[in-house]
Amino acid sequence: MAAQEKPPITCHVLDTIKGRPAASIAVTLTLLQPYGPSAPFTGLTNSDGRVTVWTGEAGPSLREIFHNAHEHEGARLTWSLKFDTGSYFGEGNTFFPEVEIRFFTTNQKEHYHVPLLLGPWSYTTYRGS
Repeated sequence: MAAQEKPPITCHVLDTIKGRPAASIAVTLTLLQPYGPSAPFTGLTNSDGRVTVWTGEAGPSLREIFHNAHEHEGARLTWSLKFDTGSYFGEGNTFFPEVEIRFFTTNQKEHYHVPLLLGPWSYTTYRGS
């Protein structure tokens, strides 16, 4: 069986308090511009804290939207990743019930990986590889 092709945008969540991957966090990925908000894609972090599959409504796949938008609209697209951190930590156990990271993609041939280092009172992110 062939390995599933990696989506063009991936993310990874690490719990900085536990020092472990953060499993079962709901994540929403949305293309914000150039078209205005697209139908969202959803994923759930696995036991390694990674979203490896994005699910969308009937219609184009994430890969199709990613490549078509870059091909027809130019070099810079704006995306949003929203992490449901409130459900992960539990009500009243975090200052950030949701973390939203907005970022640009500029090349349809690149892969974009967005790690989130998460604690109940702080978070940080960076462009991963």
